This record gives sequence, C-alpha cells and structure tokens, in this order.
Amino acid sequence: MSFDEYETIPSSNVTDHMMAGAIAGIMEHCVMYPLDSVKTRLQAFMPSGNVGNRGIGTVLFNMIKHEGYLRPMRGMGTVIIGAGPAHALYFASYEHLKQKISHQTPLNMTVSSGVAGCVSTIIHDAIMTPTDVVKQRLQMSNSPYNGILNCVSSIWRTEGLGAFYRSYMVQLFMNAPFQIVHFMTYEYCQNFLNPDRIYNPLYHMISGGVAGGLAAAITTPLDVCKTLLNTQTTNVRVEGLFRAVTTVYTLGGPGGFFRGMVARVLYQMPSTAISWTTYEFFKFILMKKSNISDDRPPPPPPPVNSALINEKITKKTSVRCDLPVASRSRIYSHYTVRDDGSKGQQF
Repeated sequence: MSFDEYETIPSSNVTDHMMAGAIAGIMEHCVMYPLDSVKTRLQAFMPSGNVGNRGIGTVLFNMIKHEGYLRPMRGMGTVIIGAGPAHALYFASYEHLKQKISHQTPLNMTVSSGVAGCVSTIIHDAIMTPTDVVKQRLQMSNSPYNGILNCVSSIWRTEGLGAFYRSYMVQLFMNAPFQIVHFMTYEYCQNFLNPDRIYNPLYHMISGGVAGGLAAAITTPLDVCKTLLNTQTTNVRVEGLFRAVTTVYTLGGPGGFFRGMVARVLYQMPSTAISWTTYEFFKFILMKKSNISDDRPPPPPPPVNSALINEKITKKTSVRCDLPVASRSRIYSHYTVRDDGSKGQQF
C-alpha cells in the first residue's frame, strides 16, 4: 500500500475519521487514568495533602490504602464523556487539514501535520477543558464532591460558567506547542522507522510513545499552571496565565514548574502510543475495506431491449430489368433493411 493511499481515508466518509478518533481518545485516557490521578496530586499546590515531594509509587499506594482500590479511577467517567466527541472532532479535522495543507501549500507532510494538529487543538480543547476541570476536582485529595453530576452542579452554582473555562487559554498555550512537537515528532519517527508507511503496530507504538513523551516533558510547566487554575475551588485568587506563572514560582520556585513531570511523561508515553496504535489500526481496517470494495469486478452492463434489436423495417421492391443478352426479362428483388434511427443499407 503506497504512502498516499495509506495516509488518506476516503474523505467522503467523515464518520470513519470520527469513529476511529473517538475510540482512540477513550482508550488513551482510560487505560492510563490511575497515573493521571497521581500526576494531578503531584502538581497540585494545596495546603493540605501536599504530595509534591513524594514519589509516584508512594502517592498511588497511599491513595489505594487510605481511600480504597477504586480511588485512582474516580472521575474516569468524565473523560469517557468528553474524550469521545473531543477526539472524534480532533482527528477528523486533523486528517482533513493535513491533506489540505500538504496539497495546497509547499509545506511537506511533517510540517503540515504539525500545523493541522495545532489548529485542531482549538476544537479539542473547547470540549476537554470543562472535562479536565471536573476530572481534576474529583481526583484531588479530600474532594468534597460525591460524583460527576454533583461536581458540575456545584461548580455551576458557586462559581459560574466561567469556572469551566478558567484554564482554556492556558490549555491552548500548552496544547499548541504540545501538538506541534507531538505530530512533527511522530511523522519524523515514522519517516525514520517506517518510510514505506505500511501498517506496523510496533512502529506506530514506538513513534507515538516517543512523540508523546517528548511533547509532555517540554510542556510540563504549562500543565502545572493549568492544574493550579483547575483545582481552585472557592475564594479564587489566581486568574490568567501570567498570574498562574507567578504563583507557581512563588510557591515552588523554578522546580515548581516541573512538579509531576516524571508522572506526566510516564502517563503520556503509553497513552499516546495506545492512541496512535488504535487510530492507525482503524485507519488500516477502513483502508482495507475501501480497497476490497474497489477490487470488485464491475457490474454487468444493463440488459439491452430485445424489442429494439428485432425491430427492423424491411421493404421489398420489385424491379424489372431488361437484359440485352437474354430475350426475356427477369425480376430481381431489392430489399432495404435498416435499424431504427439509421440509414437504410442496400444489398
């Protein structure tokens, strides 16, 4: 299968893009969700239950020991609700924009992928930002909320709609460079490991893991600021990216911007690997399905109306010919036969 064939799912069926993206997004967030809960607690600047200086294993062990085996999974229903439509729109717009940019501009596929991923982030974050607010509120230590609906209604009632989008600009500032690094690294790794762009789960997994880990490490400082804005409950004192940066520096110094970086990288590497492997798998299945339908023999021609074939107009004309050699005359039959709509043929 050629590069162009594999990189393009038939654009007429946007549902294929959206279905593959939704499944990939849900798998990405759910499989590694316990580690995401640990990362949130490591990054949070809370007076009580500050675990910023503890290790990943210690935090996870204490969560299970003191709060139950299912505590690291609390809030996962939020990402199932949000990640499905967010990643469906994200991957559909990414595939569309990548092809448009690469075909209509002088940019190569690697750069086009980075630009397409950056633009698609605007749609993705519009859905995922409120999801992250609810998810991280439920992940926090001593969370006062009983569940997803209780958390949403409480935030709406006490803090208003703006609380759900308090970190939206920070999310965009974080995810724009994240997606640029992510997609460009993925395309670079694919060009190095898989230049023929055949479907190979191992290559997709390695490329996705490297891309996700590198992008996560680079954007950790902005992720810390996002967590600070999302986990504020009442008496909000921090608004906007600039104040979030100054607050993180005041509370944690330069090292505060890298709190939870190891947990974030360990979360993003397998998550991104799972996401790309799942997405490329469905992409491959859809491409095979399209090729099978294209390889079918052409349908037989429509039956010809036999009445038109048999419909001939035959005209018999008697002609008298006087031959000089013979003394008697002979009668020759002259026929004119023509098909409907054609000129007569004489013989």
